[in-house]
Amino acid sequence: MIEVRRMVCNMLQENTYIVSDETREAVIIDCGALYDEERQAIVKYIDEHQLKPVRLLCTHGHFDHNFGIDTIFQTYGLKPEVAAEDEALMDLKTQVAEFLGTGYEHDVPPIGRLLTKDDIVSFGSHQLTVLPTPGHTRGSVTFYCEAEETAFTGDTLFHMSIGRTDFPGGSWMQMGNSLKNVLGRLPATTKVYPGHGEPTTIGTEKQFNPYMR
Repeated sequence: MIEVRRMVCNMLQENTYIVSDETREAVIIDCGALYDEERQAIVKYIDEHQLKPVRLLCTHGHFDHNFGIDTIFQTYGLKPEVAAEDEALMDLKTQVAEFLGTGYEHDVPPIGRLLTKDDIVSFGSHQLTVLPTPGHTRGSVTFYCEAEETAFTGDTLFHMSIGRTDFPGGSWMQMGNSLKNVLGRLPATTKVYPGHGEPTTIGTEKQFNPYMR
């Protein structure tokens, strides 16, 4: 069984996830830790639970989901993995300047793997499948653990809402397809861990989320 630790980070209340199993291997998904106390809390949790992080995964390239990737690289030697379509977004210094009008003082680590459709991310005794779910960005992906019926949806699907499609690279048509033909086809019991807000299930969202109907 996997254990999912959610840590809410930065001024945009982004969800960073540390996912581990009985082997103590772990993956870190969307490390948005900006402030020192957030970065320290992640390292402390990993140390206290004697975890071994083996992959640093990105559901997409937006800055609020990647503020802390330098800490993970410096501490554990892990490079961020992102879909090829979002590779350019990982230039966080430019992105922060454009979106926030301010500087980003941390060094951005090099990209490790470029993720593609149906890639398998293995850790411990579990696997995550990469499901392309573009719409919020061109390279948005969902990480899906079939064995545990668990999906990490980034900013594609939230509880009772969805991610914005009006940023550069966003597409309302692609978002609709991702919701209907990718996430909407997962089992109703699938637990959803979104990029912002509280966890939900596919069944709940198909029943009550107007964007999933």
